[in-house]
Amino acid sequence: MSSNQTPLYDSHCQAGADFTDFGGWEMPVSFDSIREEHRAVRDGVGLFDVSHMGQLVVDEPDAETLLHRLVPSDIRSLEPGAAQYSCFLLSDGIILDDIVVYDHPSKSEYVVVPNAGHDEPLYGRLREHADRWDLDVTVENRTAETGMIAVQGPEAVARVEAEADDSVEELQPFTVTETSIGDVECLVARTGYTGEDGVEILFPGDDATAIDTLFDDVQRCGLGARDTLRLEAGLLLSGQDFDPEDEPHTPYEAGIGFVVDLDSGDFVGRSAVEQARDETDEQIVGLRIEDRAIARHGYEIRSDGDSVGRVTSGTMSPSLGIPIALGYVDSSLASPGTELTVSIRDRSVEATVVETPFLESCGE
Repeated sequence: MSSNQTPLYDSHCQAGADFTDFGGWEMPVSFDSIREEHRAVRDGVGLFDVSHMGQLVVDEPDAETLLHRLVPSDIRSLEPGAAQYSCFLLSDGIILDDIVVYDHPSKSEYVVVPNAGHDEPLYGRLREHADRWDLDVTVENRTAETGMIAVQGPEAVARVEAEADDSVEELQPFTVTETSIGDVECLVARTGYTGEDGVEILFPGDDATAIDTLFDDVQRCGLGARDTLRLEAGLLLSGQDFDPEDEPHTPYEAGIGFVVDLDSGDFVGRSAVEQARDETDEQIVGLRIEDRAIARHGYEIRSDGDSVGRVTSGTMSPSLGIPIALGYVDSSLASPGTELTVSIRDRSVEATVVETPFLESCGE
């Protein structure tokens, strides 16, 4: 079965991208080198094609009610032009996927952005619960017809400002506005997945070439740099740092308990999450690896010779020059400074629990 292609696929081919399948999409891993692309974002500006992320639009009178009952955050508190990081939960409190919800700045609709490959399952979940609760909503999956780029880095906002009809420099974090970029009507959100300032831009897929041309001087970046950047920032990767089947966790275990608002009313998974808040057996932690060895997904974490957890993400940090990782350990071992070991191939490598983001806890 062939992968989907984003509206920018032909442009990636012309730029010499190396591709891989990711969530059912044929996505660029890198254009030049992961380290070069990583450094462009940390020092200046880089551009990512994130059109593989889902684009679900929920509208009509009961849209707010539907989302409020399906996510643990208080969607009712959002104002037009606001964005909310949250997640969908199963009834047992396990994270199904993490998402961003945009309250459209000028329309009654909400734009829900799930991770790659989750658009159809979550579209079905929204429709199923709307029917079950007899809610007056429309749900559209616009993933295939929408393009999305992330322009990230300390120079990103100024670079987009130069092309936009309206100011994007005035946007606050996790807000979204409508403006024309070139001749294309876009949604521009001050959000991202790199640990740097920047924006994410949503536009009609048919206008991808026009948008791409405006930023042809910006360093193209692929999934490789996106992964090293997000890991340095301590950000989770759906399907790897949590997964309802292979790595099932509640928001409290996964370190995103801040999205849960138990005072906002009832939502799917509420009772289970409330119980899990006080009964968390394991937690995700940051690990600084005290060697040049890289801790890969699935590697065992040990304490005094006993297995106490496993690595979910690991890399050699381009910014810090040291190996870093995320992994789950027994809650009693989750305090920063705890000394552990990771089984890497045929040897035991020392590791220390550190706070995330790694750039703050492990930087000079």
